[in-house]
Amino acid sequence: MASNDWFDKDFYATLGVQKDVSPADLKKQYRKLARQFHPDSNPGDAKAEARFKEISEAHAVLSDPKQRQEYDAVRAMAGGRPRFAPGGSGGFEDVFGGFGGGPRVQYSQGDFDDLLGGMFGGASPFGARRPAKGRDVTARAALDFTSAVQGDTLKLTVGGKTMTVKVPAGVHDGQKIKLAGKGDPSPTGGEPGDLILTVQVRPHPVFTMDGLNLRVDVPVTFAEAALGATIEVPTLGGGPVRLKVAPGTPSGRVLRVKGRGVAGRKGTGDLLATIQVAVPSHLTKEQVEHLEQFVEAGPKESPRAELLAKAKAA
Repeated sequence: MASNDWFDKDFYATLGVQKDVSPADLKKQYRKLARQFHPDSNPGDAKAEARFKEISEAHAVLSDPKQRQEYDAVRAMAGGRPRFAPGGSGGFEDVFGGFGGGPRVQYSQGDFDDLLGGMFGGASPFGARRPAKGRDVTARAALDFTSAVQGDTLKLTVGGKTMTVKVPAGVHDGQKIKLAGKGDPSPTGGEPGDLILTVQVRPHPVFTMDGLNLRVDVPVTFAEAALGATIEVPTLGGGPVRLKVAPGTPSGRVLRVKGRGVAGRKGTGDLLATIQVAVPSHLTKEQVEHLEQFVEAGPKESPRAELLAKAKAA
């Protein structure tokens, strides 16, 4: 539902984007600004906190296709100028007379409500026939990694109100959860606003999330990678699983454990184990001698020959 204060706010300018910005570019720009002005990155900075609230409000409207359409329509009618009141100079006739430089047309209050009602699929968003929606409220909630993967139920206090929030499995750091009707009440008896909850996920020392998959780096010795081995790989919230490393496995090869990732509404992901060949930092004299013998007995071609040839030919 449209808000009367949209006349005063240029959300596109707040986010530093053009009016035809795509949803993907809008999201990218919002994340950039949110990181820059986030209160956690600017402790005690009131200006940064106020800027962060402006950015969050602008993104909440423009990221919702329906709200963005209404916002664009309201701003177009007002020509981007401050809000107006019916009657007298500078009233409705000035607003509509400004379109295309054509003649001004005077509208009564009832005509104006009917016109706006046609644009928004109902009664006018102004006046008593369609009370304004309450303001949206933004809040943050920190989760540990395991709770983010498996889902959790949080008890939050926002603006003096205590509420229970169910966080779905697989929520990512920076993801927003919209709780309808949990924002500020409407000053004119309309629907309450929404609560826009931004989730902050604490990093795990071993695992990272990649969509529904979990990733883990697994070190192996040179001998295990060269000769092959069966190794143990940790899982989140369970015991380790055994994986077979094929002979000649290089660093960076990914081994997959089916069904040990995130169990979300769209399915269950896998555990992706990336092999990292560990190079010993200290060798005994005897180990050095054996390694030199290995090099002497091995192939003489350079593993970088193909790389150098491609670079030279490019």
